[in-house]
Amino acid sequence: MRVLITGITGFVGSHLTEFALERGADVIGALRWRSKTEHIEHLRERVSLVECDLRDVLSVRGLLEQARPDYIIHLAAQSFVAASWNTPSETLWTNAICQMNLFEAMRQLGSSARFLVIGSSEEYGLVHADELPIRETNPLRPLSPYAVSKVTQDLMGWQYFKSYGMHIVRARAFNHTGPRRGETFATSNFAKQIAEMEAGLREPVVHVGDLKPTRDFSDVRDIVGGYWLLLERGTPGEVYNLCSGVEWSIERMLNFLLERSTLSHIEVRQDPARLRPSDVPVLRGSREKIERTLGWYGVIPLEQTLADLLEYWRRRTKSRPQ
Repeated sequence: MRVLITGITGFVGSHLTEFALERGADVIGALRWRSKTEHIEHLRERVSLVECDLRDVLSVRGLLEQARPDYIIHLAAQSFVAASWNTPSETLWTNAICQMNLFEAMRQLGSSARFLVIGSSEEYGLVHADELPIRETNPLRPLSPYAVSKVTQDLMGWQYFKSYGMHIVRARAFNHTGPRRGETFATSNFAKQIAEMEAGLREPVVHVGDLKPTRDFSDVRDIVGGYWLLLERGTPGEVYNLCSGVEWSIERMLNFLLERSTLSHIEVRQDPARLRPSDVPVLRGSREKIERTLGWYGVIPLEQTLADLLEYWRRRTKSRPQ
């Protein structure tokens, strides 16, 4: 089985690569020439890496001709919601046009590969209290440029499935974290700040944004298992939530990490620069569809995920040149 992973060098891409290799797959990774490869250095001898500009359909055609994939997992994206406010056009271009180029290259080459569209719970956006937990049938009311770009990817997957009969399954993953999560994301940023405080590299003050929103978090290692299952057994054209069904406030996750610090006192200070023009107050999903039809559910408790994330940043901080 040949698996093409775009965004292989990223947080989710590296975990998915490990998962696929454990199942005996031949993994081909698409990456940009300037991509940092630290997350997959331990896997480089076991994967094939192909340089590709996903913004160029001819480059994408060359990638598919070389990879000849059975499965395609499209993880390459501008995935940071906050950044999308500053670069809305780049976010839309990166997330929507790059996926369209993959679809067009597949169509032109007659590829029968199974394709997984990686959507987001951010697509649901404004959710009313009587709509919780969020099911796949909930209206999409995106509240950020990033969310609009993911809705575009989602509906594009539906359109290419209906128009051309392509084997496309759509996933709407709710928040997920774990080791290797980028430091711009809240949980990882908190853990990094705490690790640096413990190492004496910064004052004992953790800088935060809005701590009130609640999110449905899962462990990235559970999420990639769900992605794999959707490729193997998901129904083409269908969309599936991947979530825990349990919500944690950002404040609760921060407090959990602070309680595990070796320091006796850390001040919490809000940074206005970390606040967004608008935010989704509550996201809590229903995993009923994927659990009923495919038997998927997360098994790693969020407490373990956060503890592993903090240890990841402690190791990185200790290994950093002083």
